[in-house]
Amino acid sequence: MLHPGYTQAMDALTALRLQLEWGADEALAEAPVDRLSGRPAATPARPVAVAAPALPVLSGPATPVARAQQLAAAANTREELRAAVAAFDGCPLKATATNLVFSDGNPDAGLMLVGEGPGAEEDRAGLPFVGPSGQFLDRMLASIGLDRTKYLITNLIPWRPPGNRNPTDNEVLVCLPFLLRHIALVRPRRLVLLGALATRGITGTNTGITRMRGRWIEVPIAGLDRPVPALPMLHPAYLLRTPGAKRDAWADLLLLRRTLDADVNES
Repeated sequence: MLHPGYTQAMDALTALRLQLEWGADEALAEAPVDRLSGRPAATPARPVAVAAPALPVLSGPATPVARAQQLAAAANTREELRAAVAAFDGCPLKATATNLVFSDGNPDAGLMLVGEGPGAEEDRAGLPFVGPSGQFLDRMLASIGLDRTKYLITNLIPWRPPGNRNPTDNEVLVCLPFLLRHIALVRPRRLVLLGALATRGITGTNTGITRMRGRWIEVPIAGLDRPVPALPMLHPAYLLRTPGAKRDAWADLLLLRRTLDADVNES
């Protein structure tokens, strides 16, 4: 059930349709809501700190990871970073992909979403999250009043792995410097990490996504003077395959909405 304070900020029909698709058959929330008083101020839980993502120590001849770090560090704008990624030849995925999938949305919105890697439709379009899982993600975010003008979305891997397989550890290591530099250049107030691979890549932890989701964690990012709060969430593709997990996803969406509202109240 949607919080009454949010209904004016979203398309009610879209939200209702999403709830029906998710199998909602009762209008119950986790806690009682006092509708006779004003909306209480949101008090998000204190983020949990994690260590910075671990990258290999640079030594000896220039490896693909070392070259990626050097190119990423030299980029001072998103445009320069995109050009650096497009010119980089240290990841074999580039040779089999149709297009570079860099990002989409609003880099000034303060909210950045990170997925895992492009699929077939993303590879053809050169844009992240435009296939079935992306369309489902759009409906999820619309249910809490968000569209692509209100966040920036990118991926851990900018090229499609053949057959939509998961990227290898080496492919993640090679591409990670570009993503971390992207975050540093955008300086988002909040990150949303979609799926286990994105969560592991950004946080450096091997803890499963089902244990990581549902709470904010603080992630140190090189080039930023303070950690960025990040919210791990289940990937939309997983939710399409596992309808029973949509209850957890809805709880995470409500947490995201409450936190964004609290940020606005504090600013």
